[in-house]
Amino acid sequence: MSILAQRLSAIKPSPTIAVTQKAAELKAAGRDVIGLGAGEPDFDTPDHIKAAAKAALDRGETKYTAVAGTLTLRKAICAKFKRENDLDYTPDQVTVGCGGKQVIYNAIMATVDAGDEVIIPAPYWVSYPDITLLAGGVPVFVECTEANNFKLTAEQLDAAITPKTKWLVLNSPSNPTGAAYSAADLKALADVLLKHPHVWIMTDDMYEHLVYDDFKFATIAQVEPKLYDRTLTMNGVSKSFAMTGWRVGYAAGPLSVIKAINVIQSQSSTHTASVSQAAAAAALSEPMDFFPAWRKAFQERRDLVVKMLNEAEGLSCLTPEGAFYVYPSCAGAIGKTTADGKTIESDSDFATYLLEAEGVAVVQGAAFGLSPYFRISYATSADVLTEACTRIQRFCASLK
Repeated sequence: MSILAQRLSAIKPSPTIAVTQKAAELKAAGRDVIGLGAGEPDFDTPDHIKAAAKAALDRGETKYTAVAGTLTLRKAICAKFKRENDLDYTPDQVTVGCGGKQVIYNAIMATVDAGDEVIIPAPYWVSYPDITLLAGGVPVFVECTEANNFKLTAEQLDAAITPKTKWLVLNSPSNPTGAAYSAADLKALADVLLKHPHVWIMTDDMYEHLVYDDFKFATIAQVEPKLYDRTLTMNGVSKSFAMTGWRVGYAAGPLSVIKAINVIQSQSSTHTASVSQAAAAAALSEPMDFFPAWRKAFQERRDLVVKMLNEAEGLSCLTPEGAFYVYPSCAGAIGKTTADGKTIESDSDFATYLLEAEGVAVVQGAAFGLSPYFRISYATSADVLTEACTRIQRFCASLK
């Protein structure tokens, strides 16, 4: 009898983390590697947030907190939802976890039984399917094509819903594509969901503030208040505040689901770190004066990367509305041969041979459920991105 649980056979380690680790190993071995796999802002956590954490330490706030999070933080989350999303929640409708991933994990574990279906638009963030599988659920993938800017349509949603559907997962702006759903897009989906009262909606709004040009962010419970009672609205401080390592995610929703999530958390991490919660409360309560400069930098990087990728032979790349990712097609490279005689048969091959030949680490589209594409994170400096895209252009030009 194996010591390992059978459930592990259904899942795999995070491909994005694996790419980042591989790039780090090659760097440690002396290779000149540019890693574009990590979804992590290169900015430092703002000083006022760090100061709030230091002040909490000085006050001795190093003890256990409530499982759902400190009352101070949950009140700050409620105020944020009201101020930015026109959503009314009370503190007992809010749960705080160790990052957005744990909040999603807790929610799925608390609600999904064996055979329950979870609709996951593809391309998707890599953890949605595996968390569903761990709970015994069935991921139902809906392919969202480049022709529709990688977004789910109302017709596709309607066709995917069955009597077994438990959740629809919506991520906007998207990891990996950067595509974002407008209020009109969400209203079209909401009209379908109103016809199917057994389907719940989980919104992953982690990249809410990272939108560009004239795009206006919206979340589905805001757009259609009739869905409020079956929507779990999830967010966090990792991306907008450069706090990935602080591990603070949160969600608000119906009290019954929040209580169930807290039961799961009470038997795992108990709560996220007390000092991280103090930092997050400051992040959500104080003005984001630092953010316009960050957004400007991200938009300039996006435009740089999109331009250079579209100049590469065999590649094409849409301009996304948000996040800090692009999802270029490498269809024009499939079937070609590298300088050392290897044939590119998939986007996984493209990513592997690019890393070998030019030392640029990207994540293959197969990891996100839609090929032939690859994901680039542009959460690094313009100089690094320019060098990386120059190498990508050179690699593409070398293909025969």
